[in-house]
Amino acid sequence: MHHIGKSGFIAALGMGLLHGLFGLFVIVSSIWLCLALWFQEPFGGFAARALIGIWIAFALSILGLYITQYVLNRQTDVLIYVLFFLIGLFWYFGLEAKQDRDWNPEVAQVLSYEQQGNLVTLHNVRHFNWHADGSYDERWETRQFDLNQITGVNIITSYWMGPRIAHTLVSFDFANSQPLTFSIEIRKQKNEEFSTYGGFFRKYELSLIAADEKDLIYTRSNIRGEHVYFFPVNMSKNEIRALFEEYLRKADELKHQPKWYNSLTSNCTTLVFDMVQAISQRPFPTDYRLLASGYLPNYLYDLNAISHGFTLKQWYEMAYINPRVSKLKNISSTQYSRLIRQGLPKSAP
Repeated sequence: MHHIGKSGFIAALGMGLLHGLFGLFVIVSSIWLCLALWFQEPFGGFAARALIGIWIAFALSILGLYITQYVLNRQTDVLIYVLFFLIGLFWYFGLEAKQDRDWNPEVAQVLSYEQQGNLVTLHNVRHFNWHADGSYDERWETRQFDLNQITGVNIITSYWMGPRIAHTLVSFDFANSQPLTFSIEIRKQKNEEFSTYGGFFRKYELSLIAADEKDLIYTRSNIRGEHVYFFPVNMSKNEIRALFEEYLRKADELKHQPKWYNSLTSNCTTLVFDMVQAISQRPFPTDYRLLASGYLPNYLYDLNAISHGFTLKQWYEMAYINPRVSKLKNISSTQYSRLIRQGLPKSAP
């Protein structure tokens, strides 16, 4: 019987762990790269599938050679795999977001603005008229807002995939004009479908939409049948104005440098959180509910950003707008904005 000492056992165990880690690295990195090829489809769908097949054969061959040490030693196997994987990384991270694709009409225009003191003129504010079948009449407008007239801000969560995942919108109230809603969205091309998984792999550019409430929120509550909740948020007037101006900076940034949407790190909730962090005088704690965006109202309630004058359960009952608007048609923007606020307390500093 062959005996080894304690140091020899530890060395053998360490080498075994290293071999296992390399095998795990090959498997995980290959899955990631194959998914990137699948969603990106470089040179077309057929070529992408061929590349995926070639990569799978290559990765399995490397693992086989590594285990058996047949033909090549293990160090050479590692170097060959890492070299080719780095080539894949250079390809992926070299993909550039663009402005000049054949865009879906909903995201065809880029938001821009001019500011003179308190007056902000926004160009390409969306005000589509949506029909029951999902079609719409296109309308892009120029609107002017006086930042001194901001009276409140609201968080809207629209649930389309169960209780954990929601789309987050932010709406600003003004004393002398209609509310304005901002939405961070994917920028789809014509006839392109949304894929949550594709959003992890640079499938879509990022789009910032500023729109009439009747457009962005009505689309979800009345056309798509999503469950929509409207929460007034407690922020000081200075913070609300700073948040609005942060949206303007984001619009300017995207106008000059398009960016990728990411389902995990650059989405409708995390980017709003980043903007709030940028203007806030106190840091907000990171929380899993920023990723499980359906629980964002719970997070805001814990931070006292949603009034504690009601329980969270009462808030969800009051904030649920579908019963008030889902059966209404041919309703004006003013009526719609009034109805979704019906029965809700106004936000307070």
